[in-house]
Amino acid sequence: MNNIILTGFSGTGKTQVGRAVARLLGWEFLDTDEEVVRRAGKPIARIFAEEGEASFRALEGTVLQEACAGDRRVIATGGGAIMDPANQALMEARGLLVCLEARAETIHTRLGGPQRSPEEEVRPLLEGPERLERVQLLKGRRQAAYARAHWTVHTDRLPLEEVAQEVVRAWQYLSGRGPGEPVPFAGDADLAAVVETSSRPYPVLVGWDLLSRIGEILGKAPIADPVYLVSDSRVFEHYGRPVQQALQEAEIPCHTFVFPAGETSKSLELASSLYGWLAERRAQRGHTLLALGGGVVTDLVGFVAATYNRGMHLVHLPTSLTAMVDAAIGGKTAVNLPQAKNLVGAFYQPRLVVADVATLKTLPQRELLEGWAEAIKHALILDADLFHTFEEGTELLLALAPEPTTQVIRRSVAIKAHVVSQDERETTGYRTLLNYGHTIGHALEAGTGYGRFLHGEAVAVGMVGAAHIGQRLGVTPPEVVERQDALLRRFQLPVRCPGVDLGTVEEAMALDKKALGPSLRWVLLESLGHAVVRADVPASLAHEVLAELAR
Repeated sequence: MNNIILTGFSGTGKTQVGRAVARLLGWEFLDTDEEVVRRAGKPIARIFAEEGEASFRALEGTVLQEACAGDRRVIATGGGAIMDPANQALMEARGLLVCLEARAETIHTRLGGPQRSPEEEVRPLLEGPERLERVQLLKGRRQAAYARAHWTVHTDRLPLEEVAQEVVRAWQYLSGRGPGEPVPFAGDADLAAVVETSSRPYPVLVGWDLLSRIGEILGKAPIADPVYLVSDSRVFEHYGRPVQQALQEAEIPCHTFVFPAGETSKSLELASSLYGWLAERRAQRGHTLLALGGGVVTDLVGFVAATYNRGMHLVHLPTSLTAMVDAAIGGKTAVNLPQAKNLVGAFYQPRLVVADVATLKTLPQRELLEGWAEAIKHALILDADLFHTFEEGTELLLALAPEPTTQVIRRSVAIKAHVVSQDERETTGYRTLLNYGHTIGHALEAGTGYGRFLHGEAVAVGMVGAAHIGQRLGVTPPEVVERQDALLRRFQLPVRCPGVDLGTVEEAMALDKKALGPSLRWVLLESLGHAVVRADVPASLAHEVLAELAR
């Protein structure tokens, strides 16, 4: 049950449901039809017309075999793939096989009605007049194969999200998790993703005005009390009292620690003060630390939670965009030393992340804009559709329109959760993809004394540099470079770093902790939504691009 494989007739929603299931579980999503089209370089209708159905089925079988070779994947298959006995045996052996079912009349309406997107093609076997009769005939031929699925979900009257939740519940039940080990917050409208880790899965909730319900949410988690609320002075001024009040209404005992806002507080000295404060209150391993704030709070409180009493429960309440889509997810915790940032730390996963998008309204404009860089990065490396959403909805996102902003942040969070679930401790190399733009970005921060660029600003410049390196290596298409740079400008992010000291920046790059031996590992874009890691970038090319950025 390490994969979930969706079968069913066209129009039952396999692709959309598959994406939603992958988001809920923090797994990778693959659509075999989309991969067939990508490899063939033409739509399925043209494959049928020019090469015949047999050629399409052969390529479909190859793609399905490769998709099923992995783990923690949600795989949406073509409606006829299961008719091949070899495909059928493979799907039954390699995952939970779920059939999405619908009546022929429902399918006919979906294939030709308003629910069908303009770019969605009608399958060649269904083209022509009398489509309803064709659906009935072809579906009848396939019904016996569909009946071999481990589980069936009838989709006629269910919204997409409810279908996805039914699939998750089926996986939960048949994989042996059972009622005693549920998928956290499965079915909750605010659930953006579940991060799968070696210790336990944890949910990430993203919604509007969630802090006012934090007591109710902690009760549902459930989180052991008392709780120890830690925040910085700037964030506490806006949200400390409302959080305390919500906890009080839920009858959750709370102690509060507030420290001066700023990067200088992310230190061993302040961690030591927190240790002493917890000891005075006799905090125990089973008690819970609440980290309310941005990246500094997330890193510091996470580090204290990992080390005090050999590990306390931890809940992140991120209030900056960077913390919501990046710092609060993944378990990286650290404090700074005088020599460099984040030199002392640990991997330590929270029990729960609750991101209240409404808190972004009080974020200074520059800090809000730099946060978009990390979200755009996620789209560039793994989600071309999300990148298109950024292009189409720039004005709404800059204005923090509640619904589109919440939806985009949820999708960005799901990407980060998926990557962390696949490579929790950076052992397989997959998590390196999140380093897109960071090879130059981290060096810019260090080389300018952490005073000129905010993190997201430096990453934006770094993404521009990586894209131009990729273009000159023949890896990144010119159109991708142009669209990336244009979008960064629309979000008012820097795309150049005039006047920086190249020698200092290059020295910092040489100390990149993600280097592989003497070589730097560069994340480059092969296309929108598809990144690769390369260790063969000539130092002379990197210097050339850096010099252009610094002009």
